[in-house]
Amino acid sequence: MIATRCSSSASWKVIIGVAATAGAFTREVIEAMARLNERPIVFALSNPTSKSECTAQQAYEWSAGRALFASGCPFDAVTLTGQTFVPRQGSNSYSFPGVGLGAIAVRAQRITDDMFLAAARALALQVSPADLAQGSLYPPLASVRQVSAHIAAAVAAVALEQGHAGIARPPDLLAHVRMRACMYEPRYPSYA
Repeated sequence: MIATRCSSSASWKVIIGVAATAGAFTREVIEAMARLNERPIVFALSNPTSKSECTAQQAYEWSAGRALFASGCPFDAVTLTGQTFVPRQGSNSYSFPGVGLGAIAVRAQRITDDMFLAAARALALQVSPADLAQGSLYPPLASVRQVSAHIAAAVAAVALEQGHAGIARPPDLLAHVRMRACMYEPRYPSYA
């Protein structure tokens, strides 16, 4: 478990579970997080579900519906007092495709730590107020192509700024990474 500050303008307390110890985030832990934070952030990232530090139901119930929750395995939506909360998985499927796309789009010769930080910030910007209202720390996975494009543009911008790109700066980085030549489009012809 790790507690950290994750914003320069506000103090946030975050708990991150990666030890595959089921139940490590007890009611007392989540309630303490809720006392310390208006929106406690809970990452119960261990797999499989039987090893998760807490369930989505527990995180939302024990925080009186204020938790922002992400897990390493899927959990169903939770309804409390008429409000539905939607847990999302903390998965590399959000960031890695965008990092790779950004590097390919500008022919980056290296991927730096700053590019991964830009990817994380770009991902965070894709989380809407509606996502947060339902207790989600990530945008819907159904929007992963759009999220990947924004991450790619952010990564490409850093590659260009750091001199790692093999092309000149396009006028519109987002449009550039969305070009058919850069972004894979899964279309399969029908032979029937």
